[in-house]
Amino acid sequence: MTPGHTKNTTAPALAALAALFADETRAACLLALLDGRAWTAGELARHAGVAASTASEHLGKLVAGGLLTEERQGRHRYVRLADARVAQLVEDLTAHAAPDATRPRTLRESSTRSAMARGRTCYDHLAGRLGIAITGAMTSRGLLRQDTGFALTDQGVDWYGELGIELVRTGRRPLARACLDWTERRPHLAGVAGAALCGHALAAGWCERIGSERAVRVTPAGARALAAHLGIGGLRGA
Repeated sequence: MTPGHTKNTTAPALAALAALFADETRAACLLALLDGRAWTAGELARHAGVAASTASEHLGKLVAGGLLTEERQGRHRYVRLADARVAQLVEDLTAHAAPDATRPRTLRESSTRSAMARGRTCYDHLAGRLGIAITGAMTSRGLLRQDTGFALTDQGVDWYGELGIELVRTGRRPLARACLDWTERRPHLAGVAGAALCGHALAAGWCERIGSERAVRVTPAGARALAAHLGIGGLRGA
């Protein structure tokens, strides 16, 4: 160490964290887990296209690094993202990565990309054009403010109550926050409010998951509900 130089103890920790993302297999696993559900090591291995032993080794590193948590049920080992902060980090890094300019290699890949762009879950809230449309409608109706960062208005809190959606704050998670959408390059609603609305939309049948990815589509009942409650039209099948 040179005279007068003070070692930055944060640098090694940052380098170690960055190293966890600097592998395509681990990145694929983290992106898959953005659906908010728990996956088995075998499922993630098939998703990433690697051997089960390889996936297990990578998942062990992610658990040790604090990005994933694991639980065992019988012979099965399940992993999920450690918390909402990790999900935000993964989504933010994805949004800042260079956009994928490669052409889809198959019709299935093209369909998956289109479905993900229309609507998907981002950990526990809605993203894609669906998430952006909902965020925009909430803002225009005075339920959400974006001028000084995302914040629910009093009218917005009442709106949740009228729909029977409970806003339960745990820990330090904000009631509302902006999450940069990696396909739309605009912010959508996250935080407690985003998670509560997404959970309600899935439980009430407004949206349903499609395929093995994070894609969701609006059901006919959901299209009617979103039109009635937020004035959003043209979302059926989105």
